[in-house]
Amino acid sequence: MKFLKGTKLYSIFTGTCPVCQEESMYKEKNPFKLSKVYEMHEHCSHCGTKYKIEPSFFYGAMYVSYAVGVAFSVAAFIIAHYFLGGGLLTSFFAIVGTLIVFMPIIMRLSRNIWINFFLNYDKDAVKKTKRKV
Repeated sequence: MKFLKGTKLYSIFTGTCPVCQEESMYKEKNPFKLSKVYEMHEHCSHCGTKYKIEPSFFYGAMYVSYAVGVAFSVAAFIIAHYFLGGGLLTSFFAIVGTLIVFMPIIMRLSRNIWINFFLNYDKDAVKKTKRKV
């Protein structure tokens, strides 16, 4: 994944700071620890980027979450119906199961995509913050 460093895709798939890509935005890296799935750092400890740009910033990630959920659902349907030869009822249960199992990943992926709409990678971000201090 290091070959993507410096791109938005790297930050989206790894959950790192969108500006410096040096630190995880989440306090707990494992999204399946459900009690801590929403816990994020306030700021990046490397470049000082504030993750919550404004109050209720991540409410916009719900729209992204819908699109990501649809993509996961379509993938589950295609795999269950066409590749595994299941009927419509089997495909329905495959979609529901997929959405339940991947809910924490979909939520974090949506937040990562949302924040990357607004913040860009800056390879000199750490140097700039060290000069200010």
